[in-house]
Amino acid sequence: MGQGSGWFEEARFGMFIHWTHIANRGFELSWPLVGGVGVLPFSSEVTVDDYYMKALEFHPAKDAPREWMRLAREAGMRYAVLTTKHHDGFALWPSKYGDFNISRTSYDGDLVAEYVDAARAEGLEVGFYYSLSDWHHPDYPAFREEDKPYLKFLGRRSETWDRYLDVLFGQVRELLTNYGEISVMWFDGQWERSRDEWKAGDLAQMIRDLQPGILINDRLPGGDYKTPEQAIPAEVPDGVWETCMTMNTSWGFVPTDDRYKSSRELVHTLCETAGKGGNLLLNVSPRADGSLPAEQVSRLQDLARWMSEHGDAIHGTEPGLEPWQFYGPSTRNGNTINLFCVMRPYEGVVVRGVPIKRVRCELPFRTRATAEQELGNPDPIGEVFIEVPDVDELATVVQLEIV
Repeated sequence: MGQGSGWFEEARFGMFIHWTHIANRGFELSWPLVGGVGVLPFSSEVTVDDYYMKALEFHPAKDAPREWMRLAREAGMRYAVLTTKHHDGFALWPSKYGDFNISRTSYDGDLVAEYVDAARAEGLEVGFYYSLSDWHHPDYPAFREEDKPYLKFLGRRSETWDRYLDVLFGQVRELLTNYGEISVMWFDGQWERSRDEWKAGDLAQMIRDLQPGILINDRLPGGDYKTPEQAIPAEVPDGVWETCMTMNTSWGFVPTDDRYKSSRELVHTLCETAGKGGNLLLNVSPRADGSLPAEQVSRLQDLARWMSEHGDAIHGTEPGLEPWQFYGPSTRNGNTINLFCVMRPYEGVVVRGVPIKRVRCELPFRTRATAEQELGNPDPIGEVFIEVPDVDELATVVQLEIV
């Protein structure tokens, strides 16, 4: 596990978990305390004091991550990423760097350790989200009510910056020393400071010294893979990439946010992402006790049913046909091309620009090519019409082989 990027590019599907003390309140993570942000419609403003009012009352059920990781494995996810510390500064492990963490609550345990153990028990690669920015720590400096609006806070500088860097490096060192082999370090919050201020090069070197096989996302400048958010990019990014996405519109547990994507939309999103050679990191948002909302459980179960039948069309694949060859996303495993019918077929589907004499398919099919291609050509290029008698309610998958 965790040997370079090979496993990551084969995984194609992972679970993001946004969870911290604010699940007690049903607020979005962090952003309400700085006045909200337009891209998160349920991150309405609260005062700083109100946001943190019940932070130390956070007391989830023991071993809550076991259910998340079971659902992740069954849904065909191959890795997970947990918010060990979001922008609001609360750490889910008993860090020795600062006292705003799970050890200050009445909870007797280490939530990061419970997550790691649960992920490994289900055979999942372990990833940590960590916010470089910290709106609670006095040396960052902490966000105050008078710092609103947020854009004004972006100009604040700290005379104790070096002390904060000691905390930052110290906490990352704890995460990468105390929990065995870690496969992904997923940073965020980088926009608030420059690469030099973060000492990004030194931080990356420390990370790779501690975890030689780890992957670092691009939100630490110079990272290994790109992380578009909340959509599939129209143009495929160069290199390795992953899009992270919520099931509704919120990252955290916000019970009033009922704008859920359907199971069909989530499956189609996975198909489109894999068809472009990327990974989908799909978010869940546990309640304060660690249980997942019923809407999220039902969607994960639908994904599990679909992936149990079609996971081989997602895992270990590369992009398939060109858009003009098939009107939908597709992937390839060796000689097998997986066609995702994200639009309902009439009688069947057409594949263009393939060697028609070498096509094999379990479904009935017929071929045709131009007369010029057919005459005297032992390997003509043409079209294949494949009959599709049955339609999957989430996404029909048609496989053809070119021998």
